[in-house]
Amino acid sequence: MLRDVLAIVLAGGRGSRLEPLTRDRAKPAVPFGGIYRIIDFTLSNCINSDLRKILVLTQYKNISLNRHIDQGWNFLCRELGEYIEVIPPQQRIAESWYQGTADAIYQNVYTIEKSAPRDTLILAGDHIYKMNYARMIEEHRANRADLTIACLPVESERAREFGVMHIDSEQKVQSFVEKPRNPPPMPDNPNMVLASMGIYVFNTDVLYEQLFLDAARKESSNHDFGQDIIPSMISGGARVFAYPFRDENRKAAAYWRDVGTLDAYYQANMDLIQVNPILNLYDRDWPIHTYQPPFPPPKFVHTEGDRRGAAFNAIVCPGAIISGGQVYRGIVSPRVRINSFALVEDSILLDGVDVGRGARIRKAIIDKDVRVPAGFEIGWNRDIDLARGFTVTEEGVLVVAKGEDLERFL
Repeated sequence: MLRDVLAIVLAGGRGSRLEPLTRDRAKPAVPFGGIYRIIDFTLSNCINSDLRKILVLTQYKNISLNRHIDQGWNFLCRELGEYIEVIPPQQRIAESWYQGTADAIYQNVYTIEKSAPRDTLILAGDHIYKMNYARMIEEHRANRADLTIACLPVESERAREFGVMHIDSEQKVQSFVEKPRNPPPMPDNPNMVLASMGIYVFNTDVLYEQLFLDAARKESSNHDFGQDIIPSMISGGARVFAYPFRDENRKAAAYWRDVGTLDAYYQANMDLIQVNPILNLYDRDWPIHTYQPPFPPPKFVHTEGDRRGAAFNAIVCPGAIISGGQVYRGIVSPRVRINSFALVEDSILLDGVDVGRGARIRKAIIDKDVRVPAGFEIGWNRDIDLARGFTVTEEGVLVVAKGEDLERFL
């Protein structure tokens, strides 16, 4: 175990672009892949990297996230110096909510000091990927770095979504610009830029120094790592290095997804049902941990004529019952029931959805505990769906909010 490293997961984002999925939950708590929550990937990376001291900083709509971590991540032993601790805003240093990523860490400096870590790993709790952080920490120490930033190449047109860096031949960062209009291209590929993944390893003493300097700037700073602290460190001559992302999927293409929009979330989920998905959830060498409630195995019933319970190119989770309905290309979460003659295509059904007899659903995300009435249609007529007040994305994905009462449209 890397006993002298503290991992801090920033899990307080609003996730407004994922509404209505984030109407009642924080973005890291949004379900993914049937049985997981988004934050499970970051936390699993920590455990698989032998990091067992973890703080999760929450803020907005954190009850669902707190409950999930309490139920699914309580297996570490405090007596052995292992823990995952959820910390809400305490206003111990300031009287405000977190003003930026750096301010979130600054307001918890006293908690960090209790662990006395040599290095501090700072992570986002809302990305889908598999990564061994221990290798990054090893390289950080080998370089005697003050800060190491994980990075990956992205298309130049997407540069405004990221912090973009320029590095020298030894991977030392020469410049860093947050969401630039005219990003510096990679030397060997003018159509690509080197983007920050929002994963940082800090020498902890340097982190303290930078946080206090940034806090002293008050209104002149955004109190953000990408906008303020990293550029200030580079201009001040600090040893800042880049660490190229090494994907534990071990596929030809690296997999890292920011599921920050409904279309990105939908596509990342649907990627999982491919014959050979890039993101391998079945890898015993890099398991993704989560809360597993005591549900029975999925069940398929009825085989006569058109009344046939079946799922094709789909993920079907424990507790689901496909009772004479059919699913083509989709994710059926726990406790979902699909009744006779119902049809579900290219859709994601979250926990507890009940699809009534003869209902039809196409290219939709149905949030928890929605009951779809018998014969009801979702995703087959855009104008009708919009008139009902449903969210429809640019790519035509329809989203029904958690607990939506569809009976009122009958």
